[in-house]
Amino acid sequence: MYLTLDTGSMRHAELIAQILRRHDVKATFFLANEKTPEGDFSLDDRWRGYWRDRVSEGHAFGSHTYDHVYFRSASADGRMSVRPQFGEQAGRTLRWDAQAVCGEIDRVQQRFKALTGADLDRYWRAPGGKAPTPVLSAAKACGWAHVYWAQAGFLGDELPSETYPNDKLLRQSLAAIRGGDILMAHLGIWSRQDPYAPTLDPLIAGLKARGMCFATLREHPDYRR
Repeated sequence: MYLTLDTGSMRHAELIAQILRRHDVKATFFLANEKTPEGDFSLDDRWRGYWRDRVSEGHAFGSHTYDHVYFRSASADGRMSVRPQFGEQAGRTLRWDAQAVCGEIDRVQQRFKALTGADLDRYWRAPGGKAPTPVLSAAKACGWAHVYWAQAGFLGDELPSETYPNDKLLRQSLAAIRGGDILMAHLGIWSRQDPYAPTLDPLIAGLKARGMCFATLREHPDYRR
């Protein structure tokens, strides 16, 4: 199976890295320049060491759009309605063409290369996991394959912990996940009161106990290099 991790708030980035090392699990990270609790952003220079360490450990990396851009709709003329969450245009509704979409995805590649000396793998994930077909087609034409996740692979770290406590999410995941599934969580979620990140430890252990193993999307039949 394939564990994927979106940047999110980065609040638990170090803890998750420790869990992955403990279990010798390689994951695929989808990067956006998102705000952290320290007031900086996940692709700032302060995070250079973090991303370099993950490269050296053999993880894979994709784009999550630089400004964590939500893609809302596309018109008949090919223009796309988008809303960045961060950056100079944060909170504004913009109209982009295909070139702008590709440029936004590629901004992460440029920054990642500057931070680590490594290239992203040629896949990306739209914030929220969804984008109109013209957006997906534009990205594909630029060489970026979009990655979603399996229904059972939604680990639930975005859900409120009052109604979806960690033990409930763990039981659901262990019962529902099947071999070949793409799993999705974040390196931190602002809104969740009881952090989900520690639950990755028993989740990975439980899945391994069922005889499952983990790989990056580089080994996935749909995204293999």
